[in-house]
Amino acid sequence: MNRWLLGSIVLTVLAGGASALVYANRETWLPEKIPTHWGLEGEADAWTSRDGVWIHLALIPGVMVGMLLLTLALPWLSPRKFSIESFRSTYDYIMALVIFLFAYIQGVFLAAQLQTGIDLLTWLIGGMLLILAAMGNVLGKVKRNMYVGVKTPWTLASDTVWNRTHRLAAWLMVGSGVGGFLLIMAGVTPWIPLGLFFVCAIYPVFYSLWLYKRLEREGRLEKADAPTP
Repeated sequence: MNRWLLGSIVLTVLAGGASALVYANRETWLPEKIPTHWGLEGEADAWTSRDGVWIHLALIPGVMVGMLLLTLALPWLSPRKFSIESFRSTYDYIMALVIFLFAYIQGVFLAAQLQTGIDLLTWLIGGMLLILAAMGNVLGKVKRNMYVGVKTPWTLASDTVWNRTHRLAAWLMVGSGVGGFLLIMAGVTPWIPLGLFFVCAIYPVFYSLWLYKRLEREGRLEKADAPTP
C-alpha cells in the first residue's frame, strides 16, 4: 500500500470519526437548530434538529469512502491503451488530494455547525483554491487516460495536444489557485477569485481544440503523434 492511499484511508477514518464524535455529543456540543446549508453570502439558510443531523454529518465521509473505492477501481477499469500505471504515483497523489479536499470541506462545515464563529466563505473557498492549486502543480506529469486531467476529444486523440494542454493547465491552475487565495486573504470577496479560477480551468478545453486544429492544418499532427515501432 502506497503512502497516498494510506493517507487517504486515514483521512476518511478521521472524517467519519469526527462526525461520529460530534453526533455522540450533540446534546452538549451542538445548538438546538443546526445549520445545514449556507447561501452565497455565507449565512445559514437551512437548519435541522440535533437528532436529524446525522445524515448531514455522514454525507461527506460517505463520499470519501466512494472516492477511495474509485481510487482502487479506476486503474483496473482503464483500457490498456490509456493505462494509469505509467503515472501511477501522480494518479495516487491527485486522488489523495481529492479525498483531502472533501476532508477539508467536512472540517469547515463541522466548525460552522459547532458555532466557532469562522468566516465560512473565506475558509471554504480559500482552502479549496490552495488544494486545487496543488492538484494543478502535477498536471504536467499526467499521461493520456480516461479519468484524470483535461479530457477532450482533441487531447485524447493526440499525445502532443495532451501534453501541451496539460502544461498550460498546470500553470493556470497553480497561478489562479495561489493568486485567488492571496486575493481572499487581502479581503476580496471569495466568489471573485473562485470565478477566475474556473475561467482558467475551462480555458484549456478551448486551447486543446485550437491546438489540434492548428497542427492538423499545418500537417504536423500525424508526424507528431506517429506510433513508435
